[in-house]
Amino acid sequence: MTAPAGPTPALVRTFTQRFSSTRRGARLARLLALVELHDWGIPESTALSADVGLLVAELAANAVTHGRVPSRDFELRMTLLEGVLRVEVSDSRRDRRPAVQPHAFQAETGYGLRIVDAVAADWGVMDRVIGKTVWAELGR
Repeated sequence: MTAPAGPTPALVRTFTQRFSSTRRGARLARLLALVELHDWGIPESTALSADVGLLVAELAANAVTHGRVPSRDFELRMTLLEGVLRVEVSDSRRDRRPAVQPHAFQAETGYGLRIVDAVAADWGVMDRVIGKTVWAELGR
C-alpha cells in the first residue's frame, strides 16, 4: 500500500447543525454560522466572515425554498481546513438540482446561485442517500 501523493490538509474546525426548513431556520443558520466563525477566530468584520454569511444565506434560502420536504430539516455544515473554508447545505430533495439561471431583465428572483458563483472559489452539488448537498468553498 502506498501513501497518498501530496500532503493532506489537517482538519482545523467543523460545525454541523440542523434547522427547520423555514425562513426563520435559514436566518438562524446564517446567524449561527457567523457566531461559530467568531468562535473560530474569524471576526464578523472580516471579508471572509461576510462572504460566508452571504453563502450560508443564499444556500439556506435555496434549501428552504426549493429543497423543502414537509417535516424534514435542512443541515448546515462548515469545515475549516488550513487554507479552505467549506460550507455545505443539505436538503431532502434530490430531484430539484440547483443551476445558475440566465439573466432575466428586471427579475426579482433567481440571483442566489449567481451570487454563490461570484463569491465562492468553487461550488457544486453532491447526491446523498436522501436528498442532496450543495457546497461552496472559500480560500482563507
